[in-house]
Amino acid sequence: MTSVLKRFGLLLCASVAAGSVSAQDLSTGAPERQRQFEIDLGIGAMVKPRFSSSESYLVAPFPIISVGRFYVPGLGQVVDGRRKSGIFFFPSFGFVGERSSDDAKDLAGTKDVDWALELGLGGGYRTEHFRVFGELRQGINGHTGQVGQLGLDGIIYPTDRFEFSIGPRASFASGEYMDTYFGVTSSEATASGGKLSAYNASAGFKSVGISARGSYDWNDTTRLHLQAGYDRLIGDAADSPITDQGSKDQFRIGMGVSYKFSFDLFK
Repeated sequence: MTSVLKRFGLLLCASVAAGSVSAQDLSTGAPERQRQFEIDLGIGAMVKPRFSSSESYLVAPFPIISVGRFYVPGLGQVVDGRRKSGIFFFPSFGFVGERSSDDAKDLAGTKDVDWALELGLGGGYRTEHFRVFGELRQGINGHTGQVGQLGLDGIIYPTDRFEFSIGPRASFASGEYMDTYFGVTSSEATASGGKLSAYNASAGFKSVGISARGSYDWNDTTRLHLQAGYDRLIGDAADSPITDQGSKDQFRIGMGVSYKFSFDLFK
């Protein structure tokens, strides 16, 4: 773990990375408050488990795409990041890296799982110091199941430029997702040499945990982020023979930067 953290620090010195940002978190400069569209783009890096239930960690880059304002002709501003309270919506995405039986001795005998892209939407309600949200994503490639998350945050503003939020999380997944990453077929159990037993993982809640994020407005367009979290695998994910060989406790920490683009498309 120490070597991983050293690599993480070196990577951050070479290129600033980013934590994911939701639509409700975007700041707006005065000259751009009336623009129809505001989109934050960035690049991030995070120390996270090599795979679900893994005891080893890696540094993984990931993109940031978030929406602060979004205009639909006939409906107007369906997303408006200027509001400190009310309903909000945001794009939700995730990426799960390829899992190979060579990644850990705990996976001996299991089939390789290709990388998966997860695309979906999220929404919720917020006030100046509170937000509740949910999101749902569809998997593509490595798994074709559905995954989602429920969250609740308290929000404080230590300074005009700094926002800090923290709160509980609960994630859930469909049976197809759960069986892909936590299930063990009879042939895999045999190939493992007795280390794994056959197991069918069903749909349900996958983990509960806590997440925290701090965001600092460097200027009107650039935002720096630091986020960390902890998840505890539960249900069929926790009972999986793969998890028994690994760990139910999953940690993550990441840093980075995002840049806001503001523009109009419709008169």
